Amino acid sequence: MMSYHAFAAYYDRLMEQVDYRRRAQYFDSVIRQHLSVAEKPILLDLACGTGSLSVELSRLGYDVIGVDGSADMLSEAASKGAGEILWLCQDFSSLDLYGTVDAAVCALDSLNHITDEAALETAIGRVALFTAPGGVFVFDVNTPYKHREILGQNTFVYDLGDLYCVWQNATDDTLLTEITLDFFVREKTLYAREGESFCERGYSHDTLAGILDRAGFELIAVYEGDTFDPVGETTQRAVYAARRRG
Repeated sequence: MMSYHAFAAYYDRLMEQVDYRRRAQYFDSVIRQHLSVAEKPILLDLACGTGSLSVELSRLGYDVIGVDGSADMLSEAASKGAGEILWLCQDFSSLDLYGTVDAAVCALDSLNHITDEAALETAIGRVALFTAPGGVFVFDVNTPYKHREILGQNTFVYDLGDLYCVWQNATDDTLLTEITLDFFVREKTLYAREGESFCERGYSHDTLAGILDRAGFELIAVYEGDTFDPVGETTQRAVYAARRRG
């Protein structure tokens, strides 16, 4: 289980450009398009990270369960004061809820962080186990195109004044991308350095569709990131919507 200790402390700063309210509204619209939503549906936010999306989904009327494998990420989430959200520190492959949920979401390429295909199938199987028949699972992934052409062997630099981050990628032929982050935090006249490293893997559409089918989900739509447009050759983020069979 990855801790994302250093990344957790700076995650919200580096993700300031993400409009979580708008993302929550988008996921809500996808869910409602494919699900007869109850008055207060139960929703699983898988890989909830620091909880920003969970909070916005809760404000939209969902009874939210936020699950993440990093205690450091969940500590940041709990500090946001959303007392009505249940936070659980669990590995995706051993997800264990108290009952079924009406909908599940997994955002910001979190499933790409599961780099072993068998482990990904196990994780999605656990989501299926705790999704009620007819329930909806919506997730997004970085596409193979993004891993090859955008992440690739590229380096990105973020200068936030008191926080400086160097983001380095190394992608191989199997679309496994090793990501190394170096954080430089200003402390008076000096900078303190911290590091974090982890991997992502790009999965083909056929691979994801097959895993969903074997887990008991019916694939009902694939969209280009945060739209209802079809996926194209240069799509960087794809959104999958699947319904639990039965």
